[in-house]
Amino acid sequence: MEEEFLSQHQPFVFSQIKKSVKHGRLAHAYLFEGDLGVGKHLLSQWLAKRLFCTQVVDNEPCGICNNCQRIDAGEHPNVWVIAPEGQTIKVQQIRQLQQEFIRSGFESRRQFFVIRQADKMNASAANSLLKFLEEPQGEFVAVLETDAPGKILPTIQSRCQILHFAPLNGKELAQRLRQDGISSASATLLAGLTNSYQKAVEISQEEWFNEAKDAVSQWYHLLQKGDLAAFIYVQKKMMAIAKEKEQQQLLLQMLVQEYRTSRSQLLAQGLGPQLADNTRSLQLILEAQQKLGANVSFQNVAEQLVLRILKQATA
Repeated sequence: MEEEFLSQHQPFVFSQIKKSVKHGRLAHAYLFEGDLGVGKHLLSQWLAKRLFCTQVVDNEPCGICNNCQRIDAGEHPNVWVIAPEGQTIKVQQIRQLQQEFIRSGFESRRQFFVIRQADKMNASAANSLLKFLEEPQGEFVAVLETDAPGKILPTIQSRCQILHFAPLNGKELAQRLRQDGISSASATLLAGLTNSYQKAVEISQEEWFNEAKDAVSQWYHLLQKGDLAAFIYVQKKMMAIAKEKEQQQLLLQMLVQEYRTSRSQLLAQGLGPQLADNTRSLQLILEAQQKLGANVSFQNVAEQLVLRILKQATA
């Protein structure tokens, strides 16, 4: 699983780590930084298995030996994963890790540890980790994972090799969301709203999202028909779900996605006149987004947008 995802979506960092392992040039500490869901922990898991696998073939862990299975189950005595307890990673967690490292490993001298959401370390934990990295106990490889590198002490960053994980593109993000059980239509829409997996999941879990998705779809169909009810719909429905600035921006972006989906269909069917109308409508929505960004009220922006699209349709 790790190999397939990393090869497809993070080929650069995956290739870099594979070469480092193969030639014995691993750093003692890495900082994996990038959005949630882009493969940081998958690479940590792959690296742990590669280091302890007893049946490596072509520089790949077998995934089936006792060590690989114990790592997958979180039960290998030389592989440690630290995650926030509540809202933070506490100093006691780092100290416990240090104590374990002072002892001899049960199965080998090498140790491997991962700190997930490393930006959540409190000040005491961060300082304790820094001292550990400055004065390492024995042979180990450390991986710090974060989607907020700016919150990690510069002195810790300076002791790590930093690997940047690229954001997923729209198709990749939609595919990942579908794999996580989000419907195809919602996944495609979410991938058009953000390139962050974390943000897409957060939006999808809000009750507001499904209501907004349906409302924008209805608004779009009224606009497509050139129905003046699209103007009334702004006050009747859109204003009720556009209470916050971020919601207002998302609603317009959802409308953009409706037109882009229609555009793909028109291109496939070779419908030139309709395609030209679609292009002009998209331009009008983009201008509306700029006005909203300049603090014009959402109601004024939305109502003016409707009038401009309807006027274009009758021109």
